[in-house]
Amino acid sequence: MLLSREKINFYLKDLDTRAGKIINLAIAGLVLISSGIFVAQTYTLRADFNEYLNIVDKIILVIFVFEYGLRLWSNKFNIRDLLSFYSIIDLLAILPFFLGATDISYIRLLRWFRILRLIRFVDSKYMFGISNEDGAIFARILFTLFAIIFVFSGLIYQVEHPVNPTSFRTFLDAFYFSVVTMTTVGFGDVTPISQPGRLLTVFMILTGIALVPWQIGDLIKRLVKSTTQIETICTGCGLAFHDADAQFCKRCGTKLG
Repeated sequence: MLLSREKINFYLKDLDTRAGKIINLAIAGLVLISSGIFVAQTYTLRADFNEYLNIVDKIILVIFVFEYGLRLWSNKFNIRDLLSFYSIIDLLAILPFFLGATDISYIRLLRWFRILRLIRFVDSKYMFGISNEDGAIFARILFTLFAIIFVFSGLIYQVEHPVNPTSFRTFLDAFYFSVVTMTTVGFGDVTPISQPGRLLTVFMILTGIALVPWQIGDLIKRLVKSTTQIETICTGCGLAFHDADAQFCKRCGTKLG
């Protein structure tokens, strides 16, 4: 029996039902496998094993293309959905499928953005096993750091390895450079020499400065609130913390139990 558009759209976003969990966990698993393949291929591998990884990666990419089309179709090609942050990330992840046949040397850069598809799962309403909002914020901070370092490490490796293979031999070299740069240690033993590499380094630093302190500030704000407030969940809007003597929700005015 064929599923309706509404049902397919529901299962692609749902993490409460068993079917929804299986579908979305499978997608998350494919993202991780694909990212692992990218990292592995920065090392010297046997030709037959490397070819095997290429086949697996192409199969995963075809699945992502099919899933992207299914999301658009089930959402009736809604323009707002097409321009949403998640849809743009999904599109970046599958563009190599459409542009891979063209002679664009830097098209491989787009493959590193696939890891950002996991952002769907660090949204607080999608978190597995985390009912605590503080825990969700903390997980989001950790993933933000990981995503920034992983993506920029991949991008920097891609542009620096061809011109600077001594310093950027593998993904681990680029990862080391990204961590040292993000933490402002700056040993100087590994440095980009190309203009794109230096530009990516600037973007990485600015991205870290913009995103990480903002999320850490959000967590600190929550922790400060939790020391002066008690957990009383509002039945109207779901706000979790209120002043100890509060009788009504400060957000929606619902009487507190």
